[in-house]
Amino acid sequence: MNLNIWKKSIDNIEKEMALKYFKLSEFDSDVKGSGKNMKRVFLKKLDKARNIAGVPFKITSGFRTPQHNERLKKEGYKVSANSSHLKGLAADIACADSGTRQKIVNGLIVAGFTRIGIADTFIHCDTDTDKTDAIWLY
Repeated sequence: MNLNIWKKSIDNIEKEMALKYFKLSEFDSDVKGSGKNMKRVFLKKLDKARNIAGVPFKITSGFRTPQHNERLKKEGYKVSANSSHLKGLAADIACADSGTRQKIVNGLIVAGFTRIGIADTFIHCDTDTDKTDAIWLY
C-alpha cells in the first residue's frame, strides 16, 4: 500500500472515531499502524474515562499482534494467550503514584469499565465480554 494512502486511511479512521484525548498511534503494537485495530467502542469508553479522571492517560500497551504477545511472554511478562489486547479491547495505562491511580481507576469505573487490573506501575482496563467482570491486583 502506498504510504500516502495508508496515512490518509489512518487519518480517516481517527476522524471517524473523534477521540478527544488519544491518537490511534498511541495503541500501536510492534507494528506501526496496528493501533487502528482497536475497537471503537473501547476507545470511546476510554476517552470518556480520561475526561472523567482529569489526568493524562499514557498508554503503555494497546493493540498486540500475536507475535508481540508471544515475545512479551518469552521476556517474562505475565501475558494471557487469550489477551484482550489481541482483540483491540484492552489498554494498559502508566501510573506512578496512588493519587493518580485513584483518579484513573475512578474514571474507568464511572465510564463503565468492569474489568480493571491494578499494578504498581500501570492499570489495565478492558471491555472483553468473553471474560468475567473483575477488579484484580497484579
